[in-house]
Amino acid sequence: QVQLVESGGGLVQPGGSLRLSCAASGIAFNRWSMAWYRRAPGKQRELVATITSGGRTNYADSVKGRFTISKNNADNTMYLQMNSLKPEDTAVYYCNTDGGYVNWGQGTQVTVSS
Repeated sequence: QVQLVESGGGLVQPGGSLRLSCAASGIAFNRWSMAWYRRAPGKQRELVATITSGGRTNYADSVKGRFTISKNNADNTMYLQMNSLKPEDTAVYYCNTDGGYVNWGQGTQVTVSS
């Protein structure tokens, strides 16, 4: 059974940084393309960043140049480094496979506000 646990969210001022973590069990990161998603209040879940099994990354235009996705295949952990945060980045952030093929975790809340 696949389990995804996101952590690292919080309240940060505009321009600040956060690092999100995703701990996974029951899935091998070296075999899957993984992704970070987010759902802002009143909006649908959107894809933020992806990383292939080989480490190739891709980003939504809204976060390009500010966010960095990375992973550690050895311990099945994925990260999202978020810099220069904006109020519009406020959302619940989730990790999953690219395409959202496994059960969703609880997510971690990121709030960007002064």
